[in-house]
Amino acid sequence: MSERIVSFVMSGGVGSRLWPLSREDNPKQFHDFSGDGSMLAKTLRRLAARPAGETPIFLIAAERHAERVHADLAGLDLAGGGPLFEPTGRNTAAAVALATLRTLSEFGDSLVLVVPSDHEISTAEQFWRSVEAGAVAAHAGRLVVFGIKPTQPETGYGYIEVAADRDGVFDVSRFVEKPDLATAQTYLEAGTFYWNTGIFLFRAGAMRDAFAAFAPDIWQATEAAYKAATSDLSGLYMPLELYSAIPSTSIDYAIMERAKGIAMVPAGFRWNDLGSWQSLLDVGPSDNQGNVIVGDVVAIDCENSYIRGEGRLLSAIGMKDVAIVSTADATFVAPVSHSQHVKKIVEQLEKSGRLETRFTPAHDRVIESGAWRQRVHHWLFDETLPLWSTSGVDERHGGFHEALGFDGSRLMKPKRMRTQARQVYAFAVAKERGWTGPADRLIAHGIDFMTGKGRTARGGWVRTLNIDGSVADPAEDAYDHSCVLLALAHAHISGHPDALRLGEETFAFLDAHLEDSRMTGFLETSDGEGERRSNPHMHLLEAFLAWHQATGERAYLRRAAQIIDLFRSHFFDPESWTLGEHFDDGWKPVAGEKGSWTEPGHHFEWASLLVDFAGRSGQTELTAFARKLYASAVANGLNRATGLSYGAVSRQGLPLDRVSRSWPQAEAVKAAIALDGTGGPDLKPEIEARVGRLFRWHIDPAPLGLWIDRIDERGRSLATDVPASIFYHLVCALTQYLDGTAGEGG
Repeated sequence: MSERIVSFVMSGGVGSRLWPLSREDNPKQFHDFSGDGSMLAKTLRRLAARPAGETPIFLIAAERHAERVHADLAGLDLAGGGPLFEPTGRNTAAAVALATLRTLSEFGDSLVLVVPSDHEISTAEQFWRSVEAGAVAAHAGRLVVFGIKPTQPETGYGYIEVAADRDGVFDVSRFVEKPDLATAQTYLEAGTFYWNTGIFLFRAGAMRDAFAAFAPDIWQATEAAYKAATSDLSGLYMPLELYSAIPSTSIDYAIMERAKGIAMVPAGFRWNDLGSWQSLLDVGPSDNQGNVIVGDVVAIDCENSYIRGEGRLLSAIGMKDVAIVSTADATFVAPVSHSQHVKKIVEQLEKSGRLETRFTPAHDRVIESGAWRQRVHHWLFDETLPLWSTSGVDERHGGFHEALGFDGSRLMKPKRMRTQARQVYAFAVAKERGWTGPADRLIAHGIDFMTGKGRTARGGWVRTLNIDGSVADPAEDAYDHSCVLLALAHAHISGHPDALRLGEETFAFLDAHLEDSRMTGFLETSDGEGERRSNPHMHLLEAFLAWHQATGERAYLRRAAQIIDLFRSHFFDPESWTLGEHFDDGWKPVAGEKGSWTEPGHHFEWASLLVDFAGRSGQTELTAFARKLYASAVANGLNRATGLSYGAVSRQGLPLDRVSRSWPQAEAVKAAIALDGTGGPDLKPEIEARVGRLFRWHIDPAPLGLWIDRIDERGRSLATDVPASIFYHLVCALTQYLDGTAGEGG
């Protein structure tokens, strides 16, 4: 009976050499390049097709790709295996250590086979024949690798140099990195070099001993994460804090280049790592002229070219030895001999914050700009403003109701100052956009209530009032003051006689009682206690820009510039393109999960504010930051089932709050509008798609003039009422949409 071999598939990486098809949210292993399933599914089927012997199959994959992984696993018998999800990528050494730990804990000192998920291999029978040829050496305690005899001087692969041949198993002399062309030519002529397939076979105990000798820090950190893992029917999950502590390096560097006695088995199968468009041309079904044609393509007088169209018609004439790949939002053209260098394009796009490397455009994008215009206008001006300007107003006690029921009834809840201010803002903006309702009366009604009931002795504003206007929470909160300032700016634009004076008084209070004495932003509350958050600063930036709009005075831009400096120096993480939320008094991220907490909705808000500030100040480099925030929010922050923004994700893209609220969807609309025409892609289809999702999930299922604020990850409503505080987000986003599509659509 054949010996048990425990198989592990590594499904990490982005595959940027196959851009623009392979993206961070949809890497190459999930693509079907040959019409018979994704590369990952084909790899799993190959492992399951072992002719004889027990072969449990495990998959090591990114947790953020869990849904895609489960789709590819459907219907496959893993023989007792299953997925192991990495909360963040830590390279192949961590993956091999994890595979070894899993095997030791469940199967003892068995043989372990580790394979990449994205290789094209001729047949399962030839593959397994080669693996079995290395089993004796592996069982004897040697680490076994598999090499391919080179057929041309390839610069895209690493190489293995071998020495003595012992019954078809070679001793490895050394591993060498990807060479330049001249060096690759010498390797080919020498005859002792093989391409490194990245496939490994070893006894679990032998690999454990190798880690102990050469990389004990990687082993110990991986073991700590593995021991703290939790399992359910969907797979094994490791804690982010422990897994991210594992040193990130390749198995080649950590172990294989240092260990002695490594064996190499020449692979008896055709192999291609599908790492470039040239490689897809080599293995794809070609026509009589040597072209591989995929999609809606018309090619005339073309030779030896890879031409792929995703969506619209792609036509080419007289092309020879080129790769042309066109997706919904990007087109790549290069000689196939240069297609390895597509990573240079990706790197340049990343530096400038372009969106096209991080996410794949939605399939349901509406191409016609303004397609939602008629529906948006009707909902906003004929349904929603009439309802909230009547049912939403507390005519008895003053101010505005905090929430309405789904039958339009008034809910008796405490009135937050931020909600009162936001309602004033919404009616002022509606007036600016031509609403013929009683905007002036409503603005005055709200400001009278706020000033009559909500001022503090020092000239600030309280946090919360009871229904009757008595003070419920007297705290002077920076977030509330930002909302008051925003409302007063637009009330001033709308002609309210006291708005300017009240604004000046509020700024005086802000400077005297809420500004940090070290001049590093603002305190959460006037007592100065508690952690610091980026969110109140974002809303203060919004208010400062509104006052610049209202008065034209550059002093407000100088205030805004101070917030921008904080964004650059503390809030924004340039590696992950994410925005931190929770900080300590020195603006360092707080410990634990809160320190890695990011909110896609705030990424969208910041993106539109950065573009606004860039336009007013001339600091055009801020647009790149805005693109990066938008790109990371779309790549990592969306529920793929609904297309809606999650409440929160970690910096690594793991969902922390899976509820989708209505306001982030509105802010996504604003961000796409702001970024459209700033030198990036045409985002008009994206704008229409985001408006469409807002209506599909949050607005259309609700009664007239209302919305579903909270939706679970399967698209089901969690809302019990309709919060008035969201009205400002919707009015702002949808009026901007109407402004941007004037003269278009229905």
